[in-house]
This record gives sequence, structure tokens and C-alpha cells, in this order.
Amino acid sequence: MIHKVRNQIIAMAPIQATGEITLCKTGFPEDVYSAVLSRGVHEGQPLLNVNFSNCNGKRKVQYESSEPGDFKVDEDGVVYAARNFPLATEHAKFLIYAQDKETQEKWQMAVKLSLNPTIMDNPVKEPQEIEEIVFPRQLSNHNGYLQRQKRDWVIPPINLPENSRGPFPQELVRIRSDRDKNLSLRYSVTGPGADQPPTGIFIINPISGQLSVTKPLDREQIARFHLRAHAVDINGNQVENPIDIVINVIDMNDNRPEFLHQVWNGTVPEGSKPGTYVMTVTAIDADDPNTLNGMLRYRILSQAPSSSSPNMFTINNETGDIITVAAGLDREKVQQYTLIIQATDMEGNPTYGLSNTATAVITITDVNDNPPEFTAMTFYGEVPENRVDIIVANLTVTDKDQPHTPAWNAVYRITGGDPTGRFIIQTDPNSNDGLVTVAKPIDFETNRMFVLTVAAENQVPLAKGIQHPPQSTATVSVTVIDVNENPYFTPNPKLVRHEEGLRAGTMLTTFTAQDPDRYMQQNIRYTKLYDPANWLKIDPVNGQITTIAVLDRESPNVKNNMYNATFLASDNGIPPMSGTGTLQIYLLDINDNAPQVLPQEAETCETPDPNSINITALDYDIDPNAGPFAFDLPLSPPSIKRNWTITRLNGDFAQLNLKIKFLEAGIYEVPIIITDSGNPPKSNTSVLRVKVCQCDSNGDCTDVDRIVGAGLGTGAIIAILLCIIILLILVLMFVVWMKRRDKERQAKQLLIDPEDDVRDNILKYDEEGGGEEDQDYDLSQLQQPDTVEPDAIKPVGIRRLDERPIHAEPQYPVRSAAPHPGDIGDFINEGLKAADNDPTAPPYDSLLVFDYEGSGSTAGSLSSLNSSSSGGEQDYDYLNDWGPRFKKLADMYGGGDD
Repeated sequence: MIHKVRNQIIAMAPIQATGEITLCKTGFPEDVYSAVLSRGVHEGQPLLNVNFSNCNGKRKVQYESSEPGDFKVDEDGVVYAARNFPLATEHAKFLIYAQDKETQEKWQMAVKLSLNPTIMDNPVKEPQEIEEIVFPRQLSNHNGYLQRQKRDWVIPPINLPENSRGPFPQELVRIRSDRDKNLSLRYSVTGPGADQPPTGIFIINPISGQLSVTKPLDREQIARFHLRAHAVDINGNQVENPIDIVINVIDMNDNRPEFLHQVWNGTVPEGSKPGTYVMTVTAIDADDPNTLNGMLRYRILSQAPSSSSPNMFTINNETGDIITVAAGLDREKVQQYTLIIQATDMEGNPTYGLSNTATAVITITDVNDNPPEFTAMTFYGEVPENRVDIIVANLTVTDKDQPHTPAWNAVYRITGGDPTGRFIIQTDPNSNDGLVTVAKPIDFETNRMFVLTVAAENQVPLAKGIQHPPQSTATVSVTVIDVNENPYFTPNPKLVRHEEGLRAGTMLTTFTAQDPDRYMQQNIRYTKLYDPANWLKIDPVNGQITTIAVLDRESPNVKNNMYNATFLASDNGIPPMSGTGTLQIYLLDINDNAPQVLPQEAETCETPDPNSINITALDYDIDPNAGPFAFDLPLSPPSIKRNWTITRLNGDFAQLNLKIKFLEAGIYEVPIIITDSGNPPKSNTSVLRVKVCQCDSNGDCTDVDRIVGAGLGTGAIIAILLCIIILLILVLMFVVWMKRRDKERQAKQLLIDPEDDVRDNILKYDEEGGGEEDQDYDLSQLQQPDTVEPDAIKPVGIRRLDERPIHAEPQYPVRSAAPHPGDIGDFINEGLKAADNDPTAPPYDSLLVFDYEGSGSTAGSLSSLNSSSSGGEQDYDYLNDWGPRFKKLADMYGGGDD
């Protein structure tokens, strides 16, 4: 690297350092560091990087130099020069101290600086002048040809190191034009870093053309600046064509590597072979990746825990791939490893490189290297007979693999002792126990005990190379408990055949039940549970079934000739149990039902043509006690055979026709004799109601009373009439209610003379009088006593409290006969004022006394009713003649001395 610092050119040779590092030893890895430098150093020049091993990562270390005037150490361990000075031929040596800020514990190491031998033989040249950049000569026209007066040349870029410590402004180059001898020129630069953002980094002296940098540069922000230099005269006229100046920012190792994640997580199966890939950690460095400053190397600083080998993993120092290097990964012993990974730039040079650390957490994943093992060789359980879905025993196993994984989940099988499959084993997903469950009912009388052989294995097979057997076996002893079972009928249902019509008291069959409990002495009793027609009874001891009524196949309780009855058998066990059985009685038909004509009503025309009546027979019996039927007309009365004729169509149907040419319309009852084919046959005379009516050309009745002939009976007609009557009554009640409502509404209306003025009326509904309509009464009885008696009769100064005050009558306003609508409000307000100022207007501001009986009252005295002195002389016997309402008063005053 060539640094242009003020008027000197200083060559900085690569710095070399050697040393050994002891893994995780607190302190400096080496006692002495050596560095080879050029002949001189300048202020801020980094010399070397010292490393301090901080194993627990919690120490806060502060660095110091034994010669702080010449050398300083920053917090990152970078040693740099504090001033400019030449390095003498003899070795320079100084000390670096590291002190813990909390415990004050102190460590030290020595730094030895030596001069590069190649430079010792070539002394440094004298300081050169600042490089000068001259504007190239322009082309001139000579004799019509363009001729170059001076060879054009390419200006090389200016290399400037980043993070320079100054002093600033730092001179870079001088820009000049060869015309400055004849003209007064002004120089300027443009572009990013000069007059464009970021502005002010580069400045130029307009007179001398000296280009300078004003502050330290950062390559990670801007790696290259493109400037353009201009030369103009004092009038601003361009003298030279602008030239391009490129300034390259030379990278310095000023950025530590940074891991993409502070904590990296990876997994590797247990038992993995050495060389198995685990994970990749990655760090980045903001420095130039094309230089040593950005070339990273990785290494593992520590491993925790250190079992079963302190170096179970290694890392590719260039790619960051972590792989296993030792065998013995066992999740059951160590489930997780924690590695401290260090990334160092300068290709991992511990002296000059900057480093950073991250944590790699490697989880050992489980593989099925441990089979399940039963905790006991024999398990015991018991189960009541005939019970299913009941857990008999819990089989417990242990498995060292990770819980709730296929390598830990157990699968149980019954390998012996259950040939009929009466047991199954289900796995509890939480505890991994095997639940022995009854799948089929077990009979104590058949099997009293089972000895099962069971095996347990994992859901996935064992990993290869495992020496353990793949499964574990155990024995399960199951005892069956005898319980009281239900008696059962056999056969169930039981079918018997009998003819219908059996008399009451006939024994049909014996229906008994058996008790499966052979080892229990119990008695069985029988009762009837379901007998819809109440035809049967059963003997409670021997189970004989006897009829108590006649069996009828045509009963609605018989379906498809079958009658079902249910009986109950109960034992006397503890607890008592019972069972049911069904008796099916198949009833054989006998000819006990006579046929009937169907339909029972029909209609026909007054003449034989164009229609006739088709009839059939209804017989509740079945073949051979039903059809074919024989149809005939009776001999009596003679009019039947005279008017009608019947013709048999087939075994089930016949046809009835008029025998005469005309029969008057009306309803006729035609008796028909029908005989079935039973043995012996049964005959019955049924009546067919025939309506003879007038017909149209199509043979349809046209009579008004067709509804009767169509089968509408008397009951239906009565129901229709009742509905019509009820509807009429409802309508009448509604009309009466409406009239009564209108009358009440009219009675409440105010009687207003249309000739009177329209005015607001206040209606009082709590008055005890006739209202406005009751005008025939004497108002003189309601006046105050002073209006009846003159004041001259009263004593002076004596007045009743409820008397009307004596004042002059106020003058109320009189409304005109034809007032204008606008004066109604004025009229009301004037009347209100007059009423407020009228002291005689009721109510009076005085105490009203209602029990006063003084001289001012016009009513007679009632004191005689309450006087004991006059009670004895008065005869109250006449009160008894006044009726029951005065009986109490007659008892009080007419009862004598009592």
C-alpha cells in the first residue's frame, strides 16, 4: 500500500506475527508478539492485533501500553502508533497490559518490533514533492492538419487508505495547467464527494490547484470517488477540458466478522458415524473480500459438555461446515452440545485478524436404539363374566428413547393363550402402558382363567447395529369372576300353530327358560309381560301357557295370521336377573265370518241402459273359506226379483241390473244373498242401497239430491247444518257487539249546542252528579250560610271559617258575539288575570269545616240520635218495620235496656 501523507511517501510492508494458542486459557495466548515493519511508522498506523482469551465471556478487559506516548491499544486489541517516528535499526520492545475492570486482575505480554531487512539495505528516499497532474495539451490546427503538440496520457487513480487519522486536510495531488504562466486561472473539482453528496470530502485550492481530503474515508460506505477537475480564467471561461480523477479508497481491516445469527441450531442423529454433516455457520465481513481483511476462517473454541469426547465435532475453517469427528453420540447420555465458534479475518491470523464468536447448539436426535422392557414378568387381572370393553390389567414398560416418538411408543401383541380373540391390548398414548381389554364376552362356566403371553415392541424397528432383542415378553394371568346371569328361553321365539276359535282354558304349550348359572342353586318363576289381546296366562312354576279367551284370527292384534306374546323369566339370585321370551302363535283360519256385499251403496238410472252396478263380496276369512262366492236375490219380497236381476261375472264379482224397463227415481234397498266356499259354507244376506235417478246421455245422475245418493249420510248433513248455524250466530253476535259499541260511544259524546261558541271544555269524570246533562237541581242548597241568613242576624265579629269572603264582585271580560279568531288568546289571558285577582272565586283560602253544626247551618240537628238522655223516651220499635237494612239499628235502639 502506498500512502501519500503530506510530503512523504511511506511504504508499509506486511506485518508478520507468530504465536501459539492454548484452548480456553484466560489471558494472552502468548507471552511475546513479534512484528516486522517498514523503516518508519506514522500516527494511527495499525501495527498488530493482540488476542485475549476470555473463556466465560463475562470479563470486561481494558488494555494499556507501557509506552502510551508511542503506542496505544483500542478496545478491539488493535495496537497502533500514537505519533510519527522512524523505527531505529535496533529492536523496539514494549509491554501490553490487560486488566479486568471488576476483579482488577491483570495480565501482560511483550511486543517486539523489528525493521524489515529488505528495507534496511535500501534507505528511504528523500521526501518527494506532491504529485502533480497537468491538463493535457489540446490539439492545434497547422496547415489544415490537426497536430498533437504533447502526447495525451491517462491519469492513474489515486489510492487513499480509509480511516486515516490525519492531520486534515490531507494533501493528495496538485492540479495545474501549463497556461497558468500566461493567464490567471482558477481550479475547481465537481462530483460526489466534492459539490455533490456527500459534499465537502474533497476540496481544491482554486489558486494553487492543491486537492485535499478533509476527513477520514470509509470504504464500506464509498469505495471509489469519481471527480472531475476544471480550469477556468478569472472571467469563468473554460481554459482546459475537464479531466477525470479517480480516488480509490484502500481497505483497512476495521470490521470484525459478524455471524448471521448469534445462536445456530442444528441436529444430528445419535450414533452417527464420524464425518456426518451437522450444520453450517456463516459469518460476513464488511471489509473487502478480495483482500485478507475480508477472508474469514472458522474454528471451534470450546465444546460443552466435553463427554464422551472433548472433540466430538470439527468445523471446516473456510466453509463453516460442522461435522462429527468422533463416535459415541448417545442421546440418552448427552442430549445437546454447545459449541463456541470463532470467525477470524486475515485468513485466521490470530495476530492481525479481528474475530467474533457465535454459539452453535447441536441437538442429538433420538433413534430407536432401546427396545421397550416390561417392568414385571407377570401381570394379574380379573374380569366379571359377560362384560366387554373393561380394562383387565395395565402393562407397564420402560423405554429410554425420547418420549412420545415412534422410537418410544410401544405396540403390544398377544402371542398366546387367547385362541378365540377375547382380549385386545391398546396403548395409552400418554403413559405408554398396555391396556388389556375384554373384546368378547367370557363365560365363567366355560373358562375360569386365562394365561396370556404378550409382547411389546416399538412402532419403528430398532436401528441397525443394536444388540438388544427387538421386543420384550411377559405373562398376564386373568381370573374370571362368576356373576348371576339372565335366564334365557329356548327356543326364542317359540312358534306354535293352532286353529282360531279355541275355547278358554285350552293348554297351548309349555314355554320354559334355562339358568346359565350351573354352579348356583336358583329357582325360576314366569310372568306374562306382553299380551295385547289378553288371551293367555302362564303358570309361574312350570311355564304352561293356557288360553283365557277365544283366539280370533281376524283380531286387529293378529298380523299376517301371527299373534305375539312376551313372557318374563326371573331367578332369585343376588341380584335377581330376568330374561324375556316371545311366543308366536300361528292361527289357522276357520270359516267363522260370513261374506258381505261391497260396496254397500250404489246408483243407477231409471232405465236398464246405459249402465249397471258391479258388486263383490267382503269376507274376513282367507282361502279356502272365502271366494269364490255365489250371488243370488231372495224370493221375498217378490218385488226384488221382479225389478232386479243379478248376474255372476266370476268367482268374486257379480252385476246387478234393472229387470224392468223403467223404475221411478228414489232410494231402494236390495237384499243380496252371498255364499262363500267354506266347509261348511256360510251365507249372509246383505242390503245394497241403490239410488235410482234421472240420467243424462252419458249415464250420469242429474237429480238435485245427488249428494244423498252419492253416499252423503244423515250425520254428514247434520254436521253441515250445525256449522252453518254456528256461523250465523257468530255473525249476529258481531253485529250486536258493534251496535252496542257505537251506542256507548255516542253516550260519551258532549252535548254541544251548535249555535254556541266553540270553546274548550274540561271534562271531569270523577264528579258525583249528573254532569252537564243534569241541570234540574236547586243551587240554593249549595250556597254558603251567609247568603241565606242576613248579616244582621249574626253576632258581630263572629264568622264561620268556611264562609265566602265578602268582597266586591270582580268584573270579568265579556267576549264579543262574533270575535275574531286572533283574540281568543287575549280573551283567555284576561279571564285568567280576573280569576287570579278574584278573592271570592273558589277555592277560598280558608279552612273548610265540614262537621260544623252551629247556628249558621240550615240542616236540622242530629243530636237526638246520639243523646242518651232522650233515648229512653223515644220508641224505636218502628225501625223493625223498615226492613232488613235497618235491623242493626233496630237492635241497637229498640232492644230495651240491654
